[in-house]
Amino acid sequence: MEREVVAVGGFIVLFGLMALRVPIGIAMGLVGVGGFAMLSTPDAALSLLALTPIRTATDYSLGLVPMFILMGALATRSGMSEELFRASNAWLGHRKGGLAMATIAACGGFAAICGSSVATAATMANVALPEMRRFGYSDAMASGTIAAGGTLGILIPPSVVLAIYGIITEQDIGRLFIAGIAPGLLALCLYLLLIQILVFVKPDSLPVGERTEWRGRMQALRGVWAILLLFVFVIGGIYGGMFTPTEAAGMGAAGTFLIGVARRRLTWRSTMECLVGSLRTSASIFVVLIGAMLFGYFLAVTQTPQNLTQWLVGLNLGPYGTLSIILVAYILLGCILDAMAMIVLTVPIIFPVVSAYGFDPIWFGVIVVMTVELGLITPPIGMNVFVINSVAKDVSLPTIFRGVLPFVAIDVVRLVVLVAFPAITLFLVHRMG
Repeated sequence: MEREVVAVGGFIVLFGLMALRVPIGIAMGLVGVGGFAMLSTPDAALSLLALTPIRTATDYSLGLVPMFILMGALATRSGMSEELFRASNAWLGHRKGGLAMATIAACGGFAAICGSSVATAATMANVALPEMRRFGYSDAMASGTIAAGGTLGILIPPSVVLAIYGIITEQDIGRLFIAGIAPGLLALCLYLLLIQILVFVKPDSLPVGERTEWRGRMQALRGVWAILLLFVFVIGGIYGGMFTPTEAAGMGAAGTFLIGVARRRLTWRSTMECLVGSLRTSASIFVVLIGAMLFGYFLAVTQTPQNLTQWLVGLNLGPYGTLSIILVAYILLGCILDAMAMIVLTVPIIFPVVSAYGFDPIWFGVIVVMTVELGLITPPIGMNVFVINSVAKDVSLPTIFRGVLPFVAIDVVRLVVLVAFPAITLFLVHRMG
């Protein structure tokens, strides 16, 4: 049977299984093993099925995934998210639209120790939404701001999705984390600028909050020292070459635990809940990764990446014309797939195309993750939107999507800027040497 026919049939079966709500990791594993068996032998396919889970679960570089997830869980239980929001609100809340700006700033700060957009959105929905409602923010504006702010968790390091991209493409994860800093800060600044624009366009939806005296502002800053310390310790350690990203993840989780215990915010019970919750989240990610590895073997024997590269290069659209097609495809995929699924499913196929055109793999990783961000807040899947809906059940999905649309527009602007000026992303990376 022609390999191209098997490849096309494999993708049809894969999307069919996903439509039937089969988990993406299981679906990729089934198609990968079944397709590999068709093109080789059943024994070879079963050998892959036996060895791949063990290799993936014991991969040293993947150890950072559960550690960063645990770090975020411990930080949440230690009350760091509430302290961040209080400090941001103390400095920004008295301005028109100040609570929305404080929410964005708090999301950015929490993203620096969390690494997960969904966790950032869920945490801030519990912390910020009641306060924004109390001061008269519309449900659309309040929920849209939180959903958009949550997307910062996927880009500002440490980012679990950036780490997965690095592992799949065999790129330096530390350099990817450093490359995510400037785009993450740019996203934060553009969101704040957008809120100021909306203040003029829709002043009634962005009221003024309470004014905090200077003494209260300075006191509020005392609560954010732990987050600043952890970020400098983890990212500074990677940037300075003190430890690897995997070691940094372990040190960050241990540091968060010690700070939580020292501040008497973590009990034995809450620590065990963090461990169990992190284990469940990590297990679900590893199932997706194992399925992606099995599917990757199927792609290799069908030569799908090579064939796609030849086809796209043959279109003679040039580097940026081809890149535009790839990014538009990612935006469309974001409407039906979550971030992790998009990365593990598409990067092994797309990366050879990008390499053939000579794009910097570190820069492309940031661009891909940023494009995947859009999928977190675009219909119909929009994971961050569904998370906020689960926290505030009385806020409908259309209301949240309506509130997040301006942020989607500003994200597209940011994407264009970073594609046009790669130096913004790579400046800090080049300084690492």
